This record gives sequence, C-alpha cells and structure tokens, in this order.
Amino acid sequence: MFTGIVEELGTVVARDGYRYRFGAQLVLEDAKIGDSTAVNGCCLTVVELGDGFWDAEVTDETLARTNLGDLQPGQRVNLERPVRLMDRLGGHLVQGHVDAVGEIVEPAPDLRVRMPKELLRYVVAKGSITVDGVSLTVVDVLDDGFTVALIPHTAEVTTLGIKGPGDRVNLEVDVMAKHVERLMEAYAK
Repeated sequence: MFTGIVEELGTVVARDGYRYRFGAQLVLEDAKIGDSTAVNGCCLTVVELGDGFWDAEVTDETLARTNLGDLQPGQRVNLERPVRLMDRLGGHLVQGHVDAVGEIVEPAPDLRVRMPKELLRYVVAKGSITVDGVSLTVVDVLDDGFTVALIPHTAEVTTLGIKGPGDRVNLEVDVMAKHVERLMEAYAK
C-alpha cells in the first residue's frame, strides 16, 4: 500500500528484457530483497540491491497494463516506498495496481489526461486519482478524461512537470469506488 506521495525521482539505469535497474538513493535507505517499491505508481518487487541502484523484474501483464514498457535508460521515474502503519497518510490509499494507461492532452500546471471511458465512472470532481504514482485531486471530469491542477512543487519533484502532450501515464482510480460498486452489484439484481 502506498500514499501517492512521491519520495524520489529515480532514473532508469538499464533495461534487459523483463529486468529493470533503477538508480536511486532515498528509497534504498532501508530496502531489502522482496520489498515493494512503486515506480510511476506500479508496485514492483526489489530483486537485487547495490550501491545506488535496485532491480525489479516485470511480467507481460505489467507491460500490457502500464507505461513501464515505454521506459528507456536515462528516463526519470517517480519512486515511493510502501507506507508503514505509523506513517502519516499524506495522499490517499494507493495500491500500486495500475488500472490503465492514460495520455496527457495538456501539460502541467493544468494537467488534462485522456483515459479509457470504462474507468470514468470511478472519477469524481474533488476525488482522488493517481497519475504516474502521484496522488492528485480531480478538478473536472470530462467526457474522455479529467483535469487536475498541479502546484509548482508537485511539478518540480515528480515527472509530471516534464511530461507533455502524447506522453503516456499510469492511472489508478480510487480503490474505494471500485469496492463500493462491487458491493452494490448485489442490490442491483
């Protein structure tokens, strides 16, 4: 479980098939093999650690549902360690289970993102959404996506400040909305 508060901008150091190496410092401080770390909002497992880097392996499912397949060496990524029960919850509850890939239509600060229509039912004005691992508040829900307003700090400390039109971003809708919908299905029959 994560909060959507990016702790560090890491770098893709290398990619060899399904194995990625990420350059980082902060997220390595207490990391160990088997830990989870979110990369652009996608929960990955640490499989190797070294001085200033960590490795993760992905599956075909991960590549099909996220933008991680687009990553190339030298690119920056949003990194976050999982939340601890004693931590403050600065963003919202984020699972690191990407629902879909969206596309940036308008860049920060007034970020507009296009998303699959089947997920729009989970997006509400003033509700939470995760874009590339960043917990954000929805400003407006549109026919094909949503808008969010990024403060300068968020644009500076995440990849959202350097992404532009056409860039693909990982999206995770609020898990509570999906649970409520599932529970209500029984009453709708």
